Amino acid sequence: MRAFLGIDVGSVTTKMVLMDDKQNLLDSLYLRTQGQPTAIVQKGLKMLQERLDPALQIAGVGTTGSGRLLAGAVCGADVVKNEITAHAVAASTLIPEVKTILEIGGQDSKIIILRQGIVTDFAMNTVCAAGTGSFLDHQAARLNLPIEAFGPTALQAKNPVRIAGRCAVFAESDLIHKQQIGCSLPDLLSGLCEALVRNYLNNVGKGKEILPPVVFQGGVAANQAMRRAFEKALQLEIIIPPHYEVMGAIGAGLMAQEEMQTAS
Repeated sequence: MRAFLGIDVGSVTTKMVLMDDKQNLLDSLYLRTQGQPTAIVQKGLKMLQERLDPALQIAGVGTTGSGRLLAGAVCGADVVKNEITAHAVAASTLIPEVKTILEIGGQDSKIIILRQGIVTDFAMNTVCAAGTGSFLDHQAARLNLPIEAFGPTALQAKNPVRIAGRCAVFAESDLIHKQQIGCSLPDLLSGLCEALVRNYLNNVGKGKEILPPVVFQGGVAANQAMRRAFEKALQLEIIIPPHYEVMGAIGAGLMAQEEMQTAS
């Protein structure tokens, strides 16, 4: 049986997926890049090889993400594409009518606008931490809360606190002030989610026409309170795809499949 490998190397995490030729996900890996993209890609390839069905034959490899060129060189990729293209291909394959993709990862965030399945506009934020997952990670650690508990706790909020979210430094000092005056943990966490969403929409999403269907992907989509904050801000239903955390890798795998079919 033929399979296609997609690799998405980001600054914080490296994602890998194996897909069959019917676009079913056979296996996936989500690893910390740890500043060593080459070593982590090699480690991931070894892990997949150990778990691989011996009858499976890798027929194509695609790479994406900030470390795509490096990963492509390591594994002899057939396709090397930017992450905008990879995320758009994955989302439009799973949700063909998608018009807006919201993607938030550990160190950056992006918005992708599609019309009739074609990317017509996009924007990325790599400057301010207040619009990324690392902002939530840092605040959860400061509040001594496991990141896995962030979403469920925030969903219990009765009155989300308004927190200044324009800058990570100001947000933290505002959060400390609200903590000191006795605001509850769920209200603080929900307020942080709403602050991140405001930051994202005012910076990354500024001037963009956000139309439904709206798909939310990237590691931060695991946080259901973030989904609720986006739905509250946009007054739209937010769709989270089944494999939201590895969508870039899925897109790379799909493009590898298409490339090899065209080549043959």
